[in-house]
Amino acid sequence: MEKRELNVESKKGLSLRDLLLTAVLLAAGAVLKFFVGQFVNFFGMKPNFIIAMYCMIIVLLRPKLWYCIVVGLLAGAICQFFPGTAGLNFASEFAGALCMGLLNLIPIKNRKMEIGFAAVNTFISTVVSGALFTILLFVVIKSEPSAMAAYVPIVLGTATLNAIIVGLLYVPLMKAIKKPFVSEN
Repeated sequence: MEKRELNVESKKGLSLRDLLLTAVLLAAGAVLKFFVGQFVNFFGMKPNFIIAMYCMIIVLLRPKLWYCIVVGLLAGAICQFFPGTAGLNFASEFAGALCMGLLNLIPIKNRKMEIGFAAVNTFISTVVSGALFTILLFVVIKSEPSAMAAYVPIVLGTATLNAIIVGLLYVPLMKAIKKPFVSEN
């Protein structure tokens, strides 16, 4: 039997590896949010592992914008399994993933800046997602606009924690996906 190698650098479109990476990272985000998210809490702020994982997917794969939107909608659907979201995550995760996709269109010329670039993009995308979620939440529950100010540190803290997670995972995951994919036919 002959072995084939997939050259990651010259691929066109999405590969099976890309789809598997998307599924595994979104599933990992859901599991981490469910089991670890309850225990990792810093002054009311905790990482949103689902957002961190879809940001990781987008920064690793650098897909087209349509795929970023699909990933965001999948993340929003996964969030429906967690209490208290009331369907608002579809819009907020859509916006966060689209933001991440747009930010990843910026070319990186210095390879040493990739980790920082991934972390900053994750921070910005998480702020966009969290801010939209907060605005929609307050529109739905018809609360005072001044009460939204209490959510600002939570959104910024979550964005910071997500940026740290992506920064820590970027190098090992990038090395893992650059290894040749060997399959037997």
